[in-house]
Amino acid sequence: MALKDLIVQSLDEDKALDIEVITLDEQVGLADYIVVASGTSSTQVARLGEKIKERLHGRGIPEVRIDGASQGNWVIVDAGDVIVHLFRPEVREFYNIEKMWTVAAQTAPSDYQHAS
Repeated sequence: MALKDLIVQSLDEDKALDIEVITLDEQVGLADYIVVASGTSSTQVARLGEKIKERLHGRGIPEVRIDGASQGNWVIVDAGDVIVHLFRPEVREFYNIEKMWTVAAQTAPSDYQHAS
């Protein structure tokens, strides 16, 4: 099973809300996918990140980093080719990160016009 699918399955099993997968253009270079999901509380948001890390480690993927779990408002899980953003719903709405990444993925560097 692909890394992205393992992460989405983990989020689904742990009752994450509004799971969205954004495919990044190869030219972005940061990762292949961004996964965005919400939890109902700071505790759930932090736990969603920890469970992803545990499950990936169990599958032999040791290089998983988590940031923001101590506050639980916005947790980032860096699993290499997949970066996961986990939010409380109001924080997710405020940052609207899906829009930012969708625009970035659709705007390749060749799309920019250079001023002459």
